[in-house]
Amino acid sequence: MQGIAFQDAYPDDLSHCYGCGRNNEQGHQLKSYWRGEQTIAHFMPKPFHTAIPGFVYGGLIASLIDCHGTGSASAAAQRALEQAGEQLDEPPRFVTAALNIDYLAPTPMGVELELVGEIKEVKPRKVVVEIALSADGKLCARGHMVAVKMPETMAATSA
Repeated sequence: MQGIAFQDAYPDDLSHCYGCGRNNEQGHQLKSYWRGEQTIAHFMPKPFHTAIPGFVYGGLIASLIDCHGTGSASAAAQRALEQAGEQLDEPPRFVTAALNIDYLAPTPMGVELELVGEIKEVKPRKVVVEIALSADGKLCARGHMVAVKMPETMAATSA
């Protein structure tokens, strides 16, 4: 993994996400990076992420896939814009428009989870990402995400 995490390039006012925000001390603080043409992230579940003893809670899996997907969408859009010659002050921020997860096998506790994203489509306002979540080399879940550029109405406003 090289460079800074996608999520660490977000501006401070957009870095509070429970799944990936660096400004959310209680959150997962997931970090995603480029690995060639794919994206990658790792996460070690904690004991309180238990569904039943020995296995990870499915909601955590969904959360990780969601945040890795939106981070991957942001990075893919940024890469496409830069390749087109545009200069960016900060990466575009994406949010989830659709997320479908297939749980393929029970996800064991006690091992680091790996998320690998594959960019399927990049449009100006939409990015489609496929995400595979594995534990100890075994595929446990697969996600399909449609991410859209964050609406301006979601941006933080000064009080």
